Amino acid sequence: MEIARDEQVELCKKGDNNAYFSIYERYAKPMLNSSMRILNNIADAEDMVQEAFIDAFNNLESFTYKSSFEAWLRRIVINKSISLLRKRKIVWTDIDISGAAATDEPGGTNEEQFEFDIQRVKAAIRTLPENYRVIFNLFVIDELKQDEIASLLNISHNNVRTIYHRAKKKVLDILNASDHG
Repeated sequence: MEIARDEQVELCKKGDNNAYFSIYERYAKPMLNSSMRILNNIADAEDMVQEAFIDAFNNLESFTYKSSFEAWLRRIVINKSISLLRKRKIVWTDIDISGAAATDEPGGTNEEQFEFDIQRVKAAIRTLPENYRVIFNLFVIDELKQDEIASLLNISHNNVRTIYHRAKKKVLDILNASDHG
C-alpha cells in the first residue's frame, strides 16, 4: 500500500531549496527527540539528526512512499543513533530469562500505574541503564514493534521483551519511591 505523496518531498526531489528547508523545519524537532531518547546527549543527538537529514536528502530517490516520509526519516535517525551507541562499544547481549521473576513477564505490573506526571516519568526514564532506556523508548515512545527492535539491536525478541518489562518495572519503582520518599 502506497502512502499519499508529500508535496514538499516531491519538490525536494526536483531540487527546490525552499522545500528542503520546509522539510527540515517540519521534522527536525521530532527527530531530535527520537535521537535524544536513545543517546541521552543533546550534542550527539543533534549530530545524528543532521547526518540523517543529509542521508535522507541524498537518497530521496529511494523513498517510495511505502511509509510516510516521517517514518522513513525516523528510521534513519534511529539507525544512526543506535550505530553511534555501537561505536561506543555498547554491547547488546541476550540475557538469561529462565530465572526471570513473575514481574518481568507481561502483565506483571499494573498498567494504570503509568498514569504519572509526564515530567516525572521522563526523569525516571533518563535514569534507566542505557540498554533499558533505549528499548523502553523505542517501544513506548517511537512505537516500534519488539521484533523490529530486536532486529535493530541484533538481540532476540524475548530479550527485548524482558528488558522492556524490567525497564517498565524500574520506572514504576522509581516513581513509587519518589511518591513515598
